[in-house]
Amino acid sequence: MTQNTNSVFYDRISAELADIDAQGLTKPERVIASRQGPVISVNGRDVLNFCANNYLGLAGDERVTQAGIKAMEKWGAGTASVRFICGTLEIHKELERAIADYLGFEDTILFAAAFDANGGIFEPLFTEADAIVSDSLNHASIIDGVRLCKAKRYRFATSDMADLEAQLKQARADGAREIIIATDGAFSMDGYIAKLKDIRALADQYGALIMVDDCHATGFLGEKGRGSYAWNEVEVDFVTGTFGKALGGAMGGFICAKADVVALLKQRARPYLFSNALAPAVCGSSLEAIRIAAGEEGDALRAQLFANAARFRSAMTAAGFTLQPGEHPIIPVMLGDAKLAQDMAARMLELGVYVIGFSFPVVPRGQARIRTQMSAAHTFEQIDAAVAAFTTAGKELGVI
Repeated sequence: MTQNTNSVFYDRISAELADIDAQGLTKPERVIASRQGPVISVNGRDVLNFCANNYLGLAGDERVTQAGIKAMEKWGAGTASVRFICGTLEIHKELERAIADYLGFEDTILFAAAFDANGGIFEPLFTEADAIVSDSLNHASIIDGVRLCKAKRYRFATSDMADLEAQLKQARADGAREIIIATDGAFSMDGYIAKLKDIRALADQYGALIMVDDCHATGFLGEKGRGSYAWNEVEVDFVTGTFGKALGGAMGGFICAKADVVALLKQRARPYLFSNALAPAVCGSSLEAIRIAAGEEGDALRAQLFANAARFRSAMTAAGFTLQPGEHPIIPVMLGDAKLAQDMAARMLELGVYVIGFSFPVVPRGQARIRTQMSAAHTFEQIDAAVAAFTTAGKELGVI
C-alpha cells in the first residue's frame, strides 16, 4: 500500500468524523474522578448522576468493593487463560451456581461481557434448519448474535403480538425445525418491558422457545428482582444478563438455561472458548451483589428504586416534558433533534446534573433523547434537584 493510498484512507476517516460532528452526533466522553454513585466528581466538581445503570446503587457499595478486593487477594488479577485450558477457578463455579439459583435455572455459563453472551448463544444451538424471530428494537448484541447464526431470520415490531404471530406462522410455513423468539426483557433505550405473557402464549401455540436479554431487568424487576419473566410471571428457556448493571456494576455476562444447553454452549460458544475467564474481582463483587439483591435489603432497594422512578416521572410530566411511558427506572426525555439533545446534556452538566444525549445510531434518527436512569441510591431531594435543572434548561432551550 502506497503512502498516498494511506493518506486517502486517513482523509476519509477525518471527513467522516467531521460529518458526525456537524450532525450533532458526536458522543463525548466525560472523565469521572470518583466511584460510581448518585453523586460523582466531573471536571473538579460534584454533580448529580442520572445516567448510570446502577439500579440498586451497589456499584460503589463498600461491601461489594471489599468482596472484589478479597477475591483478587486470593485468586490474583486474572487467570491468564480461557476457561477450558486452565482458567476455571472455584469462584467461577460459585458464581455460576449463585446466579442460576437466584434466577431459577439449572445452570449458567459466564462470559467476559453480556455482549459476548448474546453474541454466543444462537450459533451453537441453531442451524439453517431453524428460525430466529427477533424483536425489532432488540439490543445491538442480539442483532450481532443473530447475524453470526445461519438460522433463518424474522423480525416483529416491538410489542406487536399480531406481527409476532404472523412471523411465527411464516417461520412454520417455511419449514423451521426449531423457532426461537428473541427479545429484550426491558428495552434499554425506551424502558419498555416486554409483553412476555403474550409472547409465552404465542410461543406455546407455535412450539417456539423464548430467549430474553434481561440486562436491564435482573436484580430489580419481578419477585426478588429475578427479571422480566418474573415480572410477567412466566417461564422462559434462556436468559442472558450482566453483572455490569444492577448486580454490582462491574462487567461480565451470563446465560442461564437447562444444564444440557449450558454444557453444549461450553463446548461450542466461541466468545466463551476464546476469551479469558472472568476476573476474580468481578466474580467476588458480583457474588456479594447477588447476596444483597436476593435478600430483604434487596426488597427495600427495589421499593426505593420504583418510588424514585414514580416521583421523577410525575414531576417531569408536570413540568411539561415528553417522556416515554412506563414503569421502568429508565425514563427517556424525548427531544427529537440530536444537536438539541447534546446541548441539553451540556447545559445540564453546567447546572450540576450529569446526563447524556442519545442520538443516531444508538436510537433511530429523529428520536434523540436524554435517557435518564433512576437508582435506589438517589434521594427524593436529588430527584427534585434534577427536575429543577431540567426545567431551567428546558425553558432556556425552548423544549418546554
